[in-house]
This record gives sequence, structure tokens and C-alpha cells, in this order.
Amino acid sequence: MQRAIVLVVVALALLGLGWILWGPKGKAGLDPAQGARFALGDPNAPVVVVDFSNYLCPHCQNHALNVLPRLKAEYIDTGKVRYLFRDFPFPGQANVIRASEAAACAADQGRYYEYHEVLFRAASSWANLQGSVLDRYLVDLAGQMGLDENTFSQCLSSNKHREGVLADQKLASDLGLTGTPTFFIAGEKRTGFLPYEEWKTLLDKALAEKK
Repeated sequence: MQRAIVLVVVALALLGLGWILWGPKGKAGLDPAQGARFALGDPNAPVVVVDFSNYLCPHCQNHALNVLPRLKAEYIDTGKVRYLFRDFPFPGQANVIRASEAAACAADQGRYYEYHEVLFRAASSWANLQGSVLDRYLVDLAGQMGLDENTFSQCLSSNKHREGVLADQKLASDLGLTGTPTFFIAGEKRTGFLPYEEWKTLLDKALAEKK
């Protein structure tokens, strides 16, 4: 029995070493904040957070709907944190790419954050939609928010924001990211859902270090 336990421990150690040596790695020297298209907060805020999210990721949804509003009230709107959004659709998720394009079209009318939140709230309604049916749904969401539907529809049909979405996706891959949400908090990478209390600890520490 003891020999078996030792063998299991050795095997796990070798697996861990293999992941470190040959697992996914990001390219050196990349800045996760560089070229971000959407942001909240003061551009001169002392702490920068970069959020790589996927609109059909349940943990991203939990963060967007339950944690981010509290961060916005306490840290972003008060000038302490600059919060950057980046899209991270997974391979084969054409509908997530389209939703990300739609959020960019909402940004053209000054409503990125609100539409970003609505996409997460309505995720179960559009998750299985594709093509023109999905586009119609995304346009309807915009109309329900009071956006100009014709302008929004023309924006979405033009595909003018697809390049930006795919650039974010490529950056995530180049950084070696493998899951969502992934956050860079004052340069420190964290993957997975973080409760508000952990966010508060990390941000307060980062802010103290900036003083």
C-alpha cells in the first residue's frame, strides 16, 4: 500500500512537471492591456484590471452580474481602478464572436457596459441561436435598451468589429490563456471566478503598493 502511494505521488509530480515544461505558454513581452477597445474608469487610475471573458461562460456571468457592479461602485467610479474588457471566444463559438461584435456596436452608441451586462443576463436565450436569427435577437436587445436599431443593425451587418474581436481572441491565445474568466490585476494573472472579498483584498494591496 505504501509503495502504491509513493508511486501515485511520483506520477502526479511528473505530470505537474510535464505541464510546467510542455503545457501552454504565452509569448514573452505581451501586454494584456495594450490595444484594449473598451474600458471603465479614469485613464489615470493607479491600478489597471484586464478582464478576458466569454459571454457563454457561467463563471464570467457570475462575475459580470454579481461582482463587477460592486467593483464599479467602490473602485472604478471612484477613480482607483481602470477596468479593461477583452473578448475571449473559444474555437467554434461563432455565436460568442457575434455577441462580442454586437457589444462593440453598442459601444458605438456609448452603451458598451450596459449591453455587455444584458448579454450575460440573456445568455440562456441566445446561446443556441445562429445566423440571421441570432442577429435579429441581438438587434432586439439593443432596441429594448433604447439604442437606435437601424444604426445597430447596419453596424452588425457590416462586420466592422469582427477584426477587433478576433484580435482579442488571438491575444488571449498568445498570452497562453486557457480558461475564462482570466484577469490581470495590476499585472498579476488570476484565472477563474473570484469572490468580491478576494477582489477587495487584491485591489487594496495593489493600491497600497502604488502609494
